[in-house]
Amino acid sequence: MEDVRIDKWLWAMRIYKTRSEAADACKHGKVIINNVECKPSRMIKKGETIIVRKLSVIYTYRVVDITENRQSAKNVAQYVENLTPQEEMAKLNAKNITIFVHRDKGSGRPTKKERRMLDNIMNEFTE
Repeated sequence: MEDVRIDKWLWAMRIYKTRSEAADACKHGKVIINNVECKPSRMIKKGETIIVRKLSVIYTYRVVDITENRQSAKNVAQYVENLTPQEEMAKLNAKNITIFVHRDKGSGRPTKKERRMLDNIMNEFTE
């Protein structure tokens, strides 16, 4: 087998749980092959570098071998090389960052304006 669709390969390598999740990620620009965003139908070849953005972590993989059949977790290493930097992997181990805003007891719930400010601060940490 020379090449396979990127959505099938991402599913087969257990990067995404379903093929439709992999296809959606491609459609929304979260999968990049050789520094170019790709469509789900893009065919991949051995040696290509694939960047996948999931939540706040950016994973980097190199295609070692091609298969369109879903592999067990033990066999994935035969088909893909994980090049993800250690700093990105550390994001997985970091506890959820919570921001505590001090409010005087009894001052009530935040106003709409304060709530928007809090949401903006929280969005900075999740992106």
